[in-house]
Amino acid sequence: ENISDFSLNITDCTQVVVPEEVFFTVAAAGILENLLVLVAVVRNKNLHLPMYFFICSLAISDMLGSLYKTLENIFIILCKMGYLTRRGDFEKKLDDAMDSMFILSLLGSIFSLLAIAADRYITIFYALRYHNIMTLRRALVILAIIWTFCAGSSIAIALFSYEAATVIPFTILFPLMMFFILCLYVHMFLLARSHAKKIASLPTSTVHQRTNMKGAITLTIFLGVFLCCWAPFVLHILLARFCPHNPYCACYMSIFHVNGTLIMCNAIIDPMIFAFRSPELRSTFKKMFCCAR
Repeated sequence: ENISDFSLNITDCTQVVVPEEVFFTVAAAGILENLLVLVAVVRNKNLHLPMYFFICSLAISDMLGSLYKTLENIFIILCKMGYLTRRGDFEKKLDDAMDSMFILSLLGSIFSLLAIAADRYITIFYALRYHNIMTLRRALVILAIIWTFCAGSSIAIALFSYEAATVIPFTILFPLMMFFILCLYVHMFLLARSHAKKIASLPTSTVHQRTNMKGAITLTIFLGVFLCCWAPFVLHILLARFCPHNPYCACYMSIFHVNGTLIMCNAIIDPMIFAFRSPELRSTFKKMFCCAR
């Protein structure tokens, strides 16, 4: 708030405000859509596979992001109505809890995407050994490790968020993990292209290869959407920490509400990608709606 007030004095950029009704509508849609994905995977035993468990992990991360923005806006409304103060002890603890939820959502999304990328890599290049390498038990252990690490990191970062030593590693982690996933993609597609040329004469292998590449393309879409929706907000965090008094930084920070809305849009777009790219999920959704009717 202080940074926003100061930025109005050093820049001519008008503060862009997104109506609260838009926030709540987008957040509610994101929560409901991802909840639908979780219910579909739980109900359909054919979807009890490592890949769909990793997708559920990503769905939970998206739900946390939408829930964070919803609680934050409720907090702001209560402050405007005078029910809460911005500097009280209770309010500070509540703010730390919401910050922890935001960081948990971001870290959960990054590591879930990394897990999905690794799963796709094993599916493409170790297809015959996939079920021995990526068992359901190993997938659950991986998810337990991911969420334990993310929970601990989110609490630590939220408690020490005012220290540069905390902000710098957090913001570096984002491009570092994205770069690692990107390298994995490039390696994946180059090897897949080479393998496709070698097995072009085998019809069944070609079909299998196309199916696996479809999964890799879906993952690429996930990553692109994630970058577009989260990168502006992460950049805002960096600018707010290291150059809050610069007019150009202040001008960018005037679209804070827009960047927050993009995070919630990510929670809406991801389930649409699930439904559009996965025939099994589409079939499950149809059965669920038909039963409801």
